[in-house]
Amino acid sequence: MAAAGGPGGDGGSPVAIGGNRQLKYISLAVLVVQNASLILSIRYVRTLPGDRFFATSAVVMAEILKGVTCLLLIFVQKKGNLKQFAASLYDSIVVQYMDTLKLAVPSLIYTLQNNLQYVAISNLPAATFQVTYQLKILTTAVFSVLMLRKSLSRLQWLSLVLLFAGVAIVQVEQQQAGGKLSPGGQGMQQNYMVGLVAVVVSCLSSGFAGVYFEKILKGSAASVWLRNVQLGIFGTLLGLLGLWSAEGTAVAQHGFFFGYTPLVWGVILNQAFGGLLVAVVVKYADNILKGFATSFSIVVSTVASIYLFDFHLNLLFALGAGLVIGAVYLYSLPKGPLASRSLVGTATQHQSHTAQSKELPSVTTDGFLSKSVLVN
Repeated sequence: MAAAGGPGGDGGSPVAIGGNRQLKYISLAVLVVQNASLILSIRYVRTLPGDRFFATSAVVMAEILKGVTCLLLIFVQKKGNLKQFAASLYDSIVVQYMDTLKLAVPSLIYTLQNNLQYVAISNLPAATFQVTYQLKILTTAVFSVLMLRKSLSRLQWLSLVLLFAGVAIVQVEQQQAGGKLSPGGQGMQQNYMVGLVAVVVSCLSSGFAGVYFEKILKGSAASVWLRNVQLGIFGTLLGLLGLWSAEGTAVAQHGFFFGYTPLVWGVILNQAFGGLLVAVVVKYADNILKGFATSFSIVVSTVASIYLFDFHLNLLFALGAGLVIGAVYLYSLPKGPLASRSLVGTATQHQSHTAQSKELPSVTTDGFLSKSVLVN
């Protein structure tokens, strides 16, 4: 009989290997579809003629739906025991209120980020947004070095330089194309600079929030569903406050669900459940796969934009996007000979990271994933 874990063990059997490969392919598909579809669908519904829905209300609805879903999942985890479910929530949210309050800051930033994404995608071509939004990898890396004292390999630093160069080339191309003002759906004007500022601020907030989230929650054993409930509480309240301050009068006049169509509900459902779905499958995806998924989603968004939005692809944009795609993939590679540490040190760091991942079940700051992807 073969020893456990040996060549004849279950872990090395053709069935197990084939199953793992299949899970990775499924994970890749889910990551690509969720990454590309959300951006494309938001762009599509924001440029359609007709009544334009309030983006702030969509952000609030996504938070509510996500929170309710996570509550149901926690209820299932408690095997339908209502008393145990209520006691668990009371203890985790009310009794341990300081732990809950820690999430107020990242929730505020995430709410701002979600609203800024709507502003950015409403004013930028989907492909341009997808490329520029990869700056979140750069901001996450910089904040990780500054706040968590993490080290990056030389290859990762090189990839960040290439990333910045690629994004800069795309912006030059857009300026040459006259991307200042362009007509949008419903006769509305799209302001390129407003979109650019929104996506840059969104990237900064994404990087800071992710790293801050990891910093304050080190050692936490709370489940991914509980963390999303806690984030959802603050996110809903802050989202309502933002809705009232930005569009309160218009919402009072036209109603909360003004402009909602089946397509708008589809966007909201994608935003609410897409991230949770990714949180489930992402545990089967390593950094290389996540980097490849991000790169591939840029290609998908660009190709789809050509057909859906009459996006014109030229050599300069292709060069900038190519640099970004290459940079994303290089950044996702494991530290090798180009790392600042030796191979032995890298292996030790990998073991340390694995242990840390077990301590931090709901934290990820690799820069590839959205804020709702809190890995369990």
